[in-house]
Amino acid sequence: MTEKNEPLPTGYDAYDDEAHETPILLQYWQAVLRHKITIAAILATCIALGVIITLLMTPYFTSTSRIEISREQDKVTNVEGVTGSDGAGQNLEFYQTQYSLLESRSLAERVVRSRNLATRDEFFDTFGVDPDDSGILSATPKTQTAAQRNARLKLATDLLQEHVSVSPIRGSSLVDVNFESPNRNLSAEIANAWIEQFIASNLDRRFNSTADARKFLEEQLAELKQRLEDSERSLSGYADNKEIITLSSEQTPDGKTVSQKTLASANLEALNAELAQATADRIIAESQARQRAGNENALGNAALNSLREERAKAQAEYAKLMVQFEPEYPSAKAIESQISALSQSIAAEEARSRRGTSARYGEALAREQKLQRQVNRLKGQFSGERRDSIQYNIFQREVDTNRQLYDGLLQRYKEIGVAGVGTNNISIVDRARPAERPSSPKLLINIALAILAGLGLAAAYVFVMEQIDQSVKDPADLKTKLGIAPLGSIPDFEKEDILTSLADKKSVAWEAYLSIRTSLSFLTDHGVPRSFLLTSTRPNEGKSTSAFALAAVLASTGKRILLIDGDMRNPSLHQMLGIKNSAGLSNNLSGTDDLAQLVHPKTAFGFDAMTAGPIPPNAAELLSSTRMRDLVTKLGATYDTVIIDAPPVLGLADIPLLANSVEGVIYTIEAGGVKMRGIQSAIQRVRSSRAHIFGGIVTKVQPQHSGYGYGYAYQYSYGNKAAAEA
Repeated sequence: MTEKNEPLPTGYDAYDDEAHETPILLQYWQAVLRHKITIAAILATCIALGVIITLLMTPYFTSTSRIEISREQDKVTNVEGVTGSDGAGQNLEFYQTQYSLLESRSLAERVVRSRNLATRDEFFDTFGVDPDDSGILSATPKTQTAAQRNARLKLATDLLQEHVSVSPIRGSSLVDVNFESPNRNLSAEIANAWIEQFIASNLDRRFNSTADARKFLEEQLAELKQRLEDSERSLSGYADNKEIITLSSEQTPDGKTVSQKTLASANLEALNAELAQATADRIIAESQARQRAGNENALGNAALNSLREERAKAQAEYAKLMVQFEPEYPSAKAIESQISALSQSIAAEEARSRRGTSARYGEALAREQKLQRQVNRLKGQFSGERRDSIQYNIFQREVDTNRQLYDGLLQRYKEIGVAGVGTNNISIVDRARPAERPSSPKLLINIALAILAGLGLAAAYVFVMEQIDQSVKDPADLKTKLGIAPLGSIPDFEKEDILTSLADKKSVAWEAYLSIRTSLSFLTDHGVPRSFLLTSTRPNEGKSTSAFALAAVLASTGKRILLIDGDMRNPSLHQMLGIKNSAGLSNNLSGTDDLAQLVHPKTAFGFDAMTAGPIPPNAAELLSSTRMRDLVTKLGATYDTVIIDAPPVLGLADIPLLANSVEGVIYTIEAGGVKMRGIQSAIQRVRSSRAHIFGGIVTKVQPQHSGYGYGYAYQYSYGNKAAAEA
């Protein structure tokens, strides 16, 4: 026999945490299977409620109107813009603002007022709302007080906001406005009125947004107008004072006024041209006067040239006559006299021509000198005017600047006056039409929602129940929650006779206990423990059945096994074997040493048995002596294994006394039975007696609720199949 706190041998590694830890998903599935009937009931109830509620719901009709909202940039002046430069972030901000405006309460109130919904009782009746239930006294529109009208307006606005929805179309500037109501015509009317009032409110906002700008521009225009008038008066007064007379001027592309010609500059230009001409005439006259040859000067005289031509003809005729006649010839004398007369005339004409050239020279010189004096006087006047034009240009620039500002603001003021009237960035794409079929309720969607709700309730129920139910459900809980090794699990046989099942070595019960026997062989260095007892937290957890079955399974291997019924308060072994309980353990503890009279050899299941014997008045006193330990030691010399079916732990003092007599304790736990706290308290009580707990057996496990149940079902089916084939 090993020491009570001796560490487990190397073979015990088969029972470490990882070998028996159930996957988390499998734990969830097992929890679902444990509550499958309740889950099915919850789902069925939710689905039924979903169908009933769907059939009882009022059908709603949804009408949709579509609008396009364009991004634009409004400006009031060239100097300062209302909106900044366009960008992706500002586009997103702009459209989010528009969507919020579409859902605003102010827009809903505009729709209510435009359609007089607050005074239409049929509108409230459509939604099944009675204004009287809202504290609004029924009265005609003429007799309603302001408070009543405001209350009806608020109620109608709340109804609109509750049933309207805005659906932007992704990747576009299109927006759908949806309105649902029990009346298909009302839905279309409200959807169309909604977008109409949105457009109207947008125009109102745009017009109202320029009110401050218009007021500002009016003030600026009045100020600039006065400044322009003052600067023009200053310019005109200065020009009159300085006698600056502008004959022509023009404006440059940048709006500046440039004087092209003044009176002084025009006079100076004209006199300067005359002076130049007079100078030219004087030079010509002077040249003619200084010529020494008068004939050269007379070449231009027509009369003189004519006389010379006649004289030349006369001389030619005279020379011809001289060829034939003498000088005294009368015809010759006559021609000679003609030639003399012509010569005198030519001389006289030449003298007259020379006198005219001198006179012309004098006149040209006098005219030139006079014009020169006038030009000099105008030069002085023009120089003074140029000095005065500096200040004149300053006044002129001030006038130009004021006029440009005034004209620019005046143009902007005119634009603001019609801002938003001619154009609008919101346009209607599709108007709403009455819906042909209801949009809600939708049976399939409601059933799906009911299923989801049922699953949610079922999950909550399972979670709560699992938290409340702290019993052992899985053999893996033994190690994780109780700190003992899981030796195996026994399925729930329900009404099946365990003795009949153990008689068939191909049954599920036999296979289950056979696997436990395999686990027992790894508990000590010498294999199956020489002595051990089976106990439980409370009665009816399957410890007696497990002790009986383990004795039968161990005996089937050819070993000598003794099963002792140690539960002297509630014995059961004699009933299971069908023998009398006339003598047994209580007799030995009372002083009987003849074991042959107390042991029933070779039972039908192959092991020897010692019943509990007559029920003593106080079993704890019998167990407190050393006879129990001596009995186990004595029987250990005869039998390979001694198994004791011990009483439950809670409420009794038997287990701490019995545990010191055997090599170890096997704890039996009913699946879904005692709460975890009670089991922990019982195990702690066993350990306080310095008893060694080999492990635990979980009984009454539902095969479909545990990951270990599949093996039993498989083995059972396999065994039956093999039997059938045999």
